[in-house]
This record gives sequence, structure tokens and C-alpha cells, in this order.
Amino acid sequence: MSTPPVRELKRSARLQISRGMKTVLGATILLYIASALLAPTSVSKIAQLGMLPFAACLAIIGLGQTLVVQQGGIDLSVAGAVSLTVVIVTWGPDRNDDRLIPAVAAAFVAAIITGLINGFLITKTKLNSIVATLGVNALLYGVMMALSGGSPRRTTDRLSNFTNDKILGLPHSVYFGIIATIIVTILLKRTVFGRRFEAVGANPRAAYATGLKVVRYQIGAYVCAQLLYCTAGVILGGVISQPTAYQGDDYVLPSVAIVVLGGTSLLGGRGFPAASALGALFLKQLDMFVLSLGVPYGVRTIVISLALMLGIALYAVNWKSVNFSFKKEDRQLQPI
Repeated sequence: MSTPPVRELKRSARLQISRGMKTVLGATILLYIASALLAPTSVSKIAQLGMLPFAACLAIIGLGQTLVVQQGGIDLSVAGAVSLTVVIVTWGPDRNDDRLIPAVAAAFVAAIITGLINGFLITKTKLNSIVATLGVNALLYGVMMALSGGSPRRTTDRLSNFTNDKILGLPHSVYFGIIATIIVTILLKRTVFGRRFEAVGANPRAAYATGLKVVRYQIGAYVCAQLLYCTAGVILGGVISQPTAYQGDDYVLPSVAIVVLGGTSLLGGRGFPAASALGALFLKQLDMFVLSLGVPYGVRTIVISLALMLGIALYAVNWKSVNFSFKKEDRQLQPI
């Protein structure tokens, strides 16, 4: 029996769908079916158009978190980064459209500096990523408070129109989420850079032994993550007419949850950005579903936490290797 050509093997490998994508896709389909049956208002056109821009923002933030997790870290500076961006693009212009572009540019410069600080603290001073990014998050909040005093300010008409105008019935913000997902997926899955990036995350020592610039890839992950957080913050500054100074607080736990639900290991290595982005749609629709049922906000937070725990259980535990037998001698369950 002849073996298939190499080209056919490569083509079939490209068509493979990750386990995380299959899981999130199935869960999302089931969620929409349950929403249509139990809470029809959550799948109405108005509800979906109101939810999708925020799902797109969460997807973009989740892409950044995916890059960091692939390097074995967790970025807790999400809240401060998004909040500071929202403040810069709303307070800087002060409803003056002519000042919008310089404000957006300043926000991206701040994002690059923040990413470099995170990367330096983690790679050079060997601080734990949670400790380092948590400290940087406090620093970002300090800068944000110094700029705004914690008081909200309305967005500019130009930014609002840019993010909320529609193409084929969908807001521009949704297309930004789709484009960001495509770009990150192609870079990670179809380029030499992406293969090396995953190799560094999977085993930094082995990657260093092969001549890869490990520190550059690790710092680059935090810089790119901050650029994605900044992009989401700019979009949020336009989607919400009068955003709060703490707009990023609601994205820390969900950003980690969608990465885990998408199948990216918290230990680093391979990542699945498209699955993470789809996980954002799942979580936002889940939020709409429980909101339509009249569930309190605290319970909704618990639901997201349970989703995170479920994702960790699905991918962190090798269920095939766990087998239990009941012995009469000690009346206890023991793994064999």
C-alpha cells in the first residue's frame, strides 16, 4: 500500500482542528441553543449587536493573554492597561476630534513602555510574572488616577462613529476582533517566528541551546500583549459613550478563562489564539444568558469562575491515565 504524498500530509495537518477549538465551538453552539430555548431575548438582534463589540474587545485582550501564557506567564496588568488606554483616548482629546490621533498614539507608546517594563522585570530580575504584572498594574492605576482623578469623560464623536458604524450589519469593532484574531493566528501558526515563539515557551533552555534569543521572544510577548490590550482599550473608549476610569477591571479573570478554555496550557508552549477568541464569544454570550435569566452579578462572576475551573480540569488533567477501582479491604477509591 503506497504512502500518501508529503504535500497531502501537510495539507491534512493544516486542516486539523485543535481540541480546544472543538470544545469551545461545541460549547458555544449548545449555549446558543439553550439561550434560544430558555432566554430568547439574549439572542435577539438588539442583544447580539450590543454584546458582540464587548466580545470582540475581550477576544483581542484574550489574544494578548494567550501570548503571555504561551511563555509560561500570566499578565495581571490587563486591568490597568485597558483602563489607562480608555482614560488617555477620552481625557486627552476632551471631546475634540482633532486631538484624537495624538491621544491614540500616546496610548500605544504607553503600551510599549508597559510591555518593556513587564518583560524586563520577568526576564532580567527573575520576578514571578504574577508578582511583576500585579505591581505594574498598580503603577498603571496610579498614572491613570493622576491623569483623570478617577472621573469619567465622554468619548469623541469621531472615535464613537469609527467603532460603532456598521458594515454588513456588524459594527467596526467586531471586524477589529476578527482581523486581530486572523493576524495573530497566522503569525503563530504559519510563520517561522511563530514556531520559534512556541518552542521558547515550551522549553526555554532547549530553545537557548539551539541559538534562539529567548529573552527577546519573552519580552516581545509582553510588548505584543500590551499592544493588543491597548487596541481593545481604544475600541472600548469608542463603544461606550462615557466609559469609567476602571473600565479594564472586568477583563482580568475572563481573559485568563478564555485562554484556558481555548486549550492553551498554563505551563507554556503551544497556543490556540482562534480558540481563545471564540472563548470570548462563549463567555459574553454566557453572561448575556444568565443576565436574561435575572441572575445577580455575583452569581455571574461565579459562573465565569466555574468555567475557568472546568477548562483547567479539561486540559490539565489526563483523564485517560486516571482509573479508579473500589477495594473491599479498605473501602477507599484508589487510582491505579
